[in-house]
Amino acid sequence: MIIKEILGNKSNMDLTNLEIDFLELEWFEASKRIQSRTTTNGVQVSIKFLKEGQHLSQDDVLFKDDKKAIIINIIECEAIVVAPSSLLEMGTVCYEIGNKHAPMFIQDNKVLIPFEEPLFKWLSASGYHPSKESRQLKSILRSTDASHGHGHSHDHKENNEQPLFTKIINFASKYSNEK
Repeated sequence: MIIKEILGNKSNMDLTNLEIDFLELEWFEASKRIQSRTTTNGVQVSIKFLKEGQHLSQDDVLFKDDKKAIIINIIECEAIVVAPSSLLEMGTVCYEIGNKHAPMFIQDNKVLIPFEEPLFKWLSASGYHPSKESRQLKSILRSTDASHGHGHSHDHKENNEQPLFTKIINFASKYSNEK
């Protein structure tokens, strides 16, 4: 089966009475445009995204007919979790991690990074109080097009993904409205 586009997300599609088959991926495989994998039920799937900037997220629907649907499931991995106590700490920790060119995720107002012992020790020594947890790293942060090192744009609206700056502004808005 060849998949050339994402049909939608489980959250906005009716999958009632369908057999659900999962295509399980590691977090770093979600951004690969060409790959072949096998679903949990043994279906061979070849992903061939032709457009730049297409990437998979948790619960994306790749196939749907009247009997079954194939959905993305991001496999849990060891992650560093930082729960910033303020907007300033959120911005600072994101800036510091970004300077180290480490992949970063923001989920439930926490910063998640794939586990690396040196980064964990550095965050601890810097006073950020990280923890090591098993987590799904669902949708990698994309700060700005310039940070990718190439001069094209990406549409982040398909999977409700926002640039880092937008997430920080939204976080700040919630924080300032609570005061």
